[in-house]
Amino acid sequence: MRDSGLGTGDSGTAPGTGASAPRAGASPESRVPSPGRILAIDYGERRIGLAVSDPTRTVASPAGFITRRAGKRPPIAEIVRRAEEREVTAFVLGLPLDERGDDTPRATEVRHIATELEKRTQLPVTLVDERYTTAAALRAVRDMGGSTRGRKGDVDALAATILLQHALRLAP
Repeated sequence: MRDSGLGTGDSGTAPGTGASAPRAGASPESRVPSPGRILAIDYGERRIGLAVSDPTRTVASPAGFITRRAGKRPPIAEIVRRAEEREVTAFVLGLPLDERGDDTPRATEVRHIATELEKRTQLPVTLVDERYTTAAALRAVRDMGGSTRGRKGDVDALAATILLQHALRLAP
């Protein structure tokens, strides 16, 4: 699993896992191998926004969302099913860091999800700093004169799309 961030950093141990994992700041060349579709995942508390790239990794499009159920295990099997449906060859997973760029409790959960996705699919997972993607998605909807009322899942899918666009711009 690779971490990608906006700043510089160094390798360290993934909190709570005991496993060694790079921290935010991996070089752009190590971010996402090509070719093939990428599934981006904006892993939220209530919903998981999804986005997918085209096979040339040029365009990112919303791909729906998964509703999480309180107190239930993470829906990794559903994420894998959706990835198989779309014939993806890699994942980009948003890493929820705090304002200073440090891990949050959800970042630890996301790192676990990334490890599980790699184990179950044998596909590469790249972690990308997702700070402000939801805010950018909300701003985009408002700028277009839209309303977010009753469309929180769509906003989460748009946030995943913004995350994926960012990752595609960083890729070599």
